[in-house]
Amino acid sequence: MRRSRFAASVTSLLLATGLALTGAATAQASSTAATGGYVALGDSYSSGVGSGSYISSSGSCDRSTKAYPYLWNAAHSPSSFAFNACSGATTDDVLAGQLGSLNSSTALVSISIGGNDAGFSDVMTTCVLSSDSGCLSKINSAKAYVDSTLPGKLDTVYNAISAKAPSARVVVLGYPRFYLLGQSCLGLSDTKRSAINSAADYIDAAIQKRALDHDFVFGDIRSPFSSHEICSGDSWLHSVNWLDIGESYHPTAAGQSGGYLPVFTANAS
Repeated sequence: MRRSRFAASVTSLLLATGLALTGAATAQASSTAATGGYVALGDSYSSGVGSGSYISSSGSCDRSTKAYPYLWNAAHSPSSFAFNACSGATTDDVLAGQLGSLNSSTALVSISIGGNDAGFSDVMTTCVLSSDSGCLSKINSAKAYVDSTLPGKLDTVYNAISAKAPSARVVVLGYPRFYLLGQSCLGLSDTKRSAINSAADYIDAAIQKRALDHDFVFGDIRSPFSSHEICSGDSWLHSVNWLDIGESYHPTAAGQSGGYLPVFTANAS
C-alpha cells in the first residue's frame, strides 16, 4: 500500500492535531519457473515496504531485496524475473504500469492487490488518530467498497493477467491480520484492533473468492503470521513508526521471509 499516501495523510493529520509475506515443493517450483519467467506484481506487501534494503533504481516503488519475490527469485533462478510490484499500487496502477513483462512464456505470477483500492491508508490513519466510533465508521465504509466495487476491479486485473500470460500459474497473496488480541498492549483500543482484524479477514475473503473464480491460487498468509502480529512480542509487522511512517503496518524482513515467502513457495507449483 502506498508509502507516500500514508505518510502524507498521517503527517498532515499529525500537524493538524499536534500528535498526532520445502524440499519437494521447492524443487517443483524451480522446475515450473525454469521453463518460463516469473513476474511479481502488486502493491507494497509484494514490493517489500517495511523490510528495508530498498533497490535504489526502484525509486518510490520501494522494491526490497528482502521482499518475497526477490528472495524466491534468488533461490530458484527462473529463466527471467520481472519485479514490478510497487508501493501504493491500486488495481488501476497494475493495469496501467505493471503488466508489460507478461507474455505467453510467463510461467509464474505473484500479486497482492486490493488494499489500496479499499482505502487501507485512510482506515489506518483514522484508526490511529480518531475515536473508536470514527475507526469503525471508516472500516464499514471500506467493507462497503469491498462488497460493491472491489470484485469488479479484481476481475479486470485478473482477466488482463490471463490474457497476457495464458499459461502462467498465478498466485494471489492475501493480507495478514494486524493484531494479536487479548494481550496487554499500548496503542489502539481492543475495539479498534478487533475491527481492523475483521477488516483484514473481510478483504481476504473477497480476494480469495475472485482468485479462485479465475482458477488462480490464493495464498493465505494469516496462519504463518499467527502469533507474529502486533502485540505478540515477536511481531512480523511494524506498528506505527513515527520515524518512517510509510513502513507502518507493513511486514518486516522477518514477515517477508517467514510469512510471505513460505506461502508463496508452497503455492508456486
